[in-house]
Amino acid sequence: MRREILIESITPETRIAVLEDDDLAELFVERPSSRGVAGNIYKGRVSNVLPGMQAAFVDIGIGRDAFLYVEDAGGRVDAERFEEADPAEEEPGETAARGAPQPPARIEELIQAGQEIVVQVRKDPVAEKGARLTSHLSLPGRLLVYLPGFGHVGVSRKIEDLAERERLKGLVRDLAGDLGAPGGFIVRTAGEGRAASEFPADARYLIGAWDEIRRRAASLPTPALLHEEAGALIKVLRDLLSPEVQQVLVDGEAIREEALAFVGRIEPALLPRVHGHAGRQSLFDERGLQREIERTLKPRVWLRSGGSIVINPTEALVAVDVNTGKYVGRNRLEETILRTNLEAAMEIVRQIRLRDLGGIIVIDFIDMADQASKDEVIRTLQAEMEKDRAKSRMLQISEFGLVEITRQRTRRSLERVLCRTCPSCSGSGRLKSPETILWEILREIRRLGPMREGIRVAARVNPDVAAFLEGEGADLLGGVAPPAWPALLVLPDPALRPEQFALSVQEPA
Repeated sequence: MRREILIESITPETRIAVLEDDDLAELFVERPSSRGVAGNIYKGRVSNVLPGMQAAFVDIGIGRDAFLYVEDAGGRVDAERFEEADPAEEEPGETAARGAPQPPARIEELIQAGQEIVVQVRKDPVAEKGARLTSHLSLPGRLLVYLPGFGHVGVSRKIEDLAERERLKGLVRDLAGDLGAPGGFIVRTAGEGRAASEFPADARYLIGAWDEIRRRAASLPTPALLHEEAGALIKVLRDLLSPEVQQVLVDGEAIREEALAFVGRIEPALLPRVHGHAGRQSLFDERGLQREIERTLKPRVWLRSGGSIVINPTEALVAVDVNTGKYVGRNRLEETILRTNLEAAMEIVRQIRLRDLGGIIVIDFIDMADQASKDEVIRTLQAEMEKDRAKSRMLQISEFGLVEITRQRTRRSLERVLCRTCPSCSGSGRLKSPETILWEILREIRRLGPMREGIRVAARVNPDVAAFLEGEGADLLGGVAPPAWPALLVLPDPALRPEQFALSVQEPA
């Protein structure tokens, strides 16, 4: 698979695209006004403890209290929560050392209102939901993730070779102790095949960052930002740059220098793969990425065969519907459906990664009669999901033809970054029809009470509604309005949204 990283920063906005075989697979957008807080470490104050929800609100100084669940506040740490961590494994004798399982702690036993606490943001705030916090801190580096308060040694789940996993575990098992720091380490995917001499430098850097966090926590007043996660450029190069990346193409002199400096520090051997963009057009325009980004904001995505998928994110879940569309196949119906579903499965995963959709995702594939066809679609979906860096879990096709996926959400989706809620429909995607507005106006006039003869009611409405009221709406009024009703004067007002109207009573001259 050919992989490229394209970086454009010709304005204060930075956009980073990851291409796989020339297809846009992931997109990162960072703006000065809307940089996320996921990964940041804060010194906060507990503002309220909620025993009924086993959670607490914590003021970390970002304008809205963040949320801390009991499982994130203390007790045994689940290693699966850390980026690229392998599932928590029981080492020989570990269970005996801990003794019998202890009952889970309650939030009121762990923290109290007014208490100062050092926490890390696990998830950015989304819509009405505040940021989600954890007191189990982790500091990601190039090769390692440092866990200051947890003596776990782990290896990325994406490193599958058992001999290599054991070798890496042996390399880092005593690393923290040798360097005089408490805690443990997880080897990231980038550590596969690395020599033992390459890990101590990364470990020292992370331990030094932790020492600075502790120093700031002891000296700064609450609330305070103790550590800011790296920006989009550093994060993408740190997490994705590898020998499998054919080139890093950068549009923007300042950010090119920053990229060269960072790559020179972490992977000097890959410096020749970092190039500046010299085209007359902007990088994203030249590679056709701007058109692709515009398509990601639309609900319907057309497939090459002529079928389509429709993606509808809601507050509760993301619904994805698959349609044959223009594709009618050549031979059997089952063959047509299977081909559409297979193509849709690959495109759905690409869209999930590109749009950064998280939470519960429900896919409604076209109904298939053959079990073999269902199995093939699931295998394709699983193979594509393995390319995704976010943690996810998928269920088999249900009897209704639905596939459920849960995907880790740490930051706002691309739609939330690039768009805002429609002020006219408040995010529902629907507006009241002009006829509905007409009947609402008549009900509001009736509430005004009896009026003398000759009085008129002026209705200021949106121009589109005004056109309806003066045309088709006038015919409706002529058939239903009682003669005793006052005359209605329609006044177009572009300042009003489609569902808004304002009434005023005009006395006869």
